[in-house]
Amino acid sequence: EGLKLLRESLKKVQISSSTAKDASHVFVVFGASGDLARKKIYPTLWALYRDSLMPKGTQIFGYARSKMTVSQLREKCVGTVKAKEGEEELLEQFWAANHYVAGSYDTQGDFERLNQDMVAVEKGIANRLFYLALPPSVFKPVTSMLKAACMSPSGWTRVIVEKPFGKDSASSADLSEHLQKLFTEEQLYRIDHYLGKEMVQNLISLRFGNMIFGPTWNRDSIASVTITFKEPFGTQGRGGYFDEFGIIRDVMQNHLLQILCLAAMEKPVTTSPDDIRNEKVKVLKAIPSLSLSSCVLGQYSGDPDSDDPDARLGYLEDPTVPEGSSCPTFAAAVLKINNERWDGVPFILKCGKALNERK
Repeated sequence: EGLKLLRESLKKVQISSSTAKDASHVFVVFGASGDLARKKIYPTLWALYRDSLMPKGTQIFGYARSKMTVSQLREKCVGTVKAKEGEEELLEQFWAANHYVAGSYDTQGDFERLNQDMVAVEKGIANRLFYLALPPSVFKPVTSMLKAACMSPSGWTRVIVEKPFGKDSASSADLSEHLQKLFTEEQLYRIDHYLGKEMVQNLISLRFGNMIFGPTWNRDSIASVTITFKEPFGTQGRGGYFDEFGIIRDVMQNHLLQILCLAAMEKPVTTSPDDIRNEKVKVLKAIPSLSLSSCVLGQYSGDPDSDDPDARLGYLEDPTVPEGSSCPTFAAAVLKINNERWDGVPFILKCGKALNERK
């Protein structure tokens, strides 16, 4: 039923007849060899392809520094990109539409080579979408190279920037200024992939579509709100990347704050992105600065008695983690919202790696 509604929704998108007939579409995943691409992006692309929700003939390009083939990329994704019984042929077709280009993130020649490979598979009007599943440290060079060498010559170009969007307010503002010089706002999408989870997407419908919650979703009926993110595994060789950010920047200040805003905001005037964003901003403005006394930080250590070899390794025993790192892998914080609806109600955010369950 949900798939049927999604197909009908996509059909309502107005596309000119010339674009519909003549356009080709290319989806480029930067950071294709990384964890986010393996766990989230390629499984999603496969689901879209399998359910015919992707424009016919779409070509998918993976780009990363690692030298590998499409076959090796497929092997990396074997646990996340799976075919059910009867879908095996479709999965073969999906991987046949994939390509891989190895290159650096700051060399224009490599991006020109990517552009040549895209041109080779494009016909007619060329629409290009670039997904930056990358650490923010390379957003600026990659987007500069995109602008210089990979913009579509005839169709639209879209750039999706994945969180974390900088490391602090200054770096976030600097990145925004850089992107605005290169692309129009219509070409840019800043996203948090956690908002794609079904539970998160259903929060607005759950809250505002049920009359029972209208009079009870407030301080008079709710004593506290706890928002939890748990992973039962450690950094698994990603410690070098994780250590740059820690659990607060990686999870709490984006994933969990977004959920807090959806749970606490007032009903938006419409469901348009701008109106929802405005209500989220009102919630954030009502939250006082967090004090250290309202936080608990921790770092996981290994369990020598565990049967799981990963569980026997602590964070500092990950060879990619800098020696003696004090980077937190667990954080809990209590936030207050100073407005009429939530005055006095603590919002408890908890997140961590290598915990007892996935949640």
